[in-house]
Amino acid sequence: MCELMGMNASVPTDICFSLTGLLRRGGHTGPHKDGWGIAFYEGRACRTFHDPAPSAHSPIAEFVRSYPIKSRIILSHIRRANRGRVSLENTHPFTRELWGRAWTFAHNGQLRRAKKLPLSSARPIGTTDSEHAFCWLLGRLHQTFGDKAPSDEKLQAMLAGLVEEIAHYGVFNILMSDGRTLFAFRSTNLVWLTRRDPFRPATLVDTDLTVDFARHAAPSDIVTIIATRPLTRNEEWQSVPKSALIAFRDGEMILPRSAKRAIKAVPLPGAVPCP
Repeated sequence: MCELMGMNASVPTDICFSLTGLLRRGGHTGPHKDGWGIAFYEGRACRTFHDPAPSAHSPIAEFVRSYPIKSRIILSHIRRANRGRVSLENTHPFTRELWGRAWTFAHNGQLRRAKKLPLSSARPIGTTDSEHAFCWLLGRLHQTFGDKAPSDEKLQAMLAGLVEEIAHYGVFNILMSDGRTLFAFRSTNLVWLTRRDPFRPATLVDTDLTVDFARHAAPSDIVTIIATRPLTRNEEWQSVPKSALIAFRDGEMILPRSAKRAIKAVPLPGAVPCP
């Protein structure tokens, strides 16, 4: 299986701290040695880096980790290949254009017979079931709404149905964004936390590194991190609700009022205990 990490923030923020922990899992503290990638949104554009080499030993990863690119939405992925050979074209996150927006997608899991899903406007470049599913998703969105982007509520409702349909093919933990919103869907493993004032120190699980966010963040900053497994050992991570599409904008969860009430009324599987 692969691992995912995403960030959504109220202001442009660097991901260096969390990325340091994730990249060590790519061939050092974890077995995900079959490539890695990251996408940073900057306005309407998306800056991406990919490398089929293990992230723990990748010069590109070291460059990205040490270069504080700031963004409000970031997606990253470290790969342990199960479908599709280890190659650049099979390295997540994948990117396509729809409605004048750069869409990015990263997937953790394995899908059975998902390549039987019929494609239309979007086509894969590589051979993974993940990219095929992404192209199917975008094609269905375009078939449904045409050349004009729908309202946020209609888009989220449609996406929720589509990702649930794909999840029937196997394990489908995903992060996806159009540059405005960060979407997350959990089949098995996906956790999240939101950092806000009062900010506190956090220590990574995969290396002895601590950052006191109170020294680096303004009181109005809001930053949400989503990952396959907790990246820090002294913060309370919550599980993303199973088989539910959630969405974040400006660091905050955005859901229809009824869905928000439902998530608050039913406890999540709980804060992930500190290791």
